[in-house]
Amino acid sequence: MKTKISFNSPVILGFTFLCFGALILGIVTGGMTTKAFFSVYQSSLLNPLTYVRFFGHVLGHAGWDHFFGNIMMLLVVGPLLEEKYGSLNILFVILATALVTGVINFFLFPHVMLLGASGVVFAFILLASITSIKDSKIPVTFILVAVIYIGQQVYQGIFVSDNVSQLTHIVGGITGSALGYVLNKDKIKA
Repeated sequence: MKTKISFNSPVILGFTFLCFGALILGIVTGGMTTKAFFSVYQSSLLNPLTYVRFFGHVLGHAGWDHFFGNIMMLLVVGPLLEEKYGSLNILFVILATALVTGVINFFLFPHVMLLGASGVVFAFILLASITSIKDSKIPVTFILVAVIYIGQQVYQGIFVSDNVSQLTHIVGGITGSALGYVLNKDKIKA
């Protein structure tokens, strides 16, 4: 029997390759493309690139460690979610999380540049934990994951001074939870 390689998760793999390409472009251009396309920050609403950045910021990463930290989690959780919910739904989760986190950062933190896929990672983590919902019962694992992951981000946001946007993680988690509820609403009614 021959073993074949399977392109099993086209959205997650495509997203990974886009993030990798954005990182390489950023390195080659000394960060110019990262700032122009792959990060969100306060800019004129008349500038068309502002709207590109509302989505593109999830593709940009500050360096290899940032990239690997996000992509490893996406590659672990993402394919399982894409198999469960389908490619179009996972693409929608990525785009919705990008837009929500980008717009919130744009308006609430005008002097902070946001980039990276961590909001999407947190959306996937919470989406994965709510996947086993059925019969109007909320899984204990979802509650524990929400308390641990979101609680950790709240704690770090208050007590830790770093270069990490905990709000993006929290908003990403909330987005993933809300979309998980919507994607599982038929199981809730059963």
